[in-house]
Amino acid sequence: MRQFYVRKLKSSAMKRVASKAKGKRPDRAFDPSVWSEADRLVRQYQVILHCEDDHWSGRGLEFPKVFADGTTAEECVAETRKAMEGVVAFLIESGKSPPAPAREGARHQQVNVRLTAEERLLFESAARRKGFAGLSDFFRSAATNEAAR
Repeated sequence: MRQFYVRKLKSSAMKRVASKAKGKRPDRAFDPSVWSEADRLVRQYQVILHCEDDHWSGRGLEFPKVFADGTTAEECVAETRKAMEGVVAFLIESGKSPPAPAREGARHQQVNVRLTAEERLLFESAARRKGFAGLSDFFRSAATNEAAR
């Protein structure tokens, strides 16, 4: 059985949320079905590795504030996945949705741009001429092409 307990979470706010999760005590292990689902999701997540002075540290791409380390890259990846698994299990048990794996390309970040009426007409016309369905796709394409230069 996994040894990660909700009480190991550092934030007192997270402890309060965890203790309210389905009326369960915060000092017990997660249900095996929650671990199974968390494991399935975490296997799809990416780990970003960094090596300094022959010591590896890693963080989740989908969870940039979840860190772990190891003496080898393999150990670091395994430890980082374990850490992410605990966070995902907590989210699942709390009724929250873990983020989609980055490789799915799900867009969840939004940028707002203010335009004049004339600018909007100009951009909509250009988007239609280039075959884009709307301004979002047009702006994303133009900005991505510019950033890649």
